[in-house]
Amino acid sequence: MGGIGKFFRNPFASLFSGSSREDQLAAYVIREHGAGRTVEDIMDDPYLKNRSTPEQRRRLLESPDVIRAITEHTGKAAGPGE
Repeated sequence: MGGIGKFFRNPFASLFSGSSREDQLAAYVIREHGAGRTVEDIMDDPYLKNRSTPEQRRRLLESPDVIRAITEHTGKAAGPGE
């Protein structure tokens, strides 16, 4: 009965569960870029393409967390004083 009770409390919960998927994809992009892959290579990755729409991939590139991580990775790669 617990599952049914949850459904009736919020019958539209499944419609808004996409952010968790996008969070997972953002973590994947950040992790792969931190491992040295280019953004272009990651965005062309079958893993990412099979789990997201073009619109979701566009939003990933606009995500503040992804932008911040890529900027930090790029800054570390450039080294101090460069």
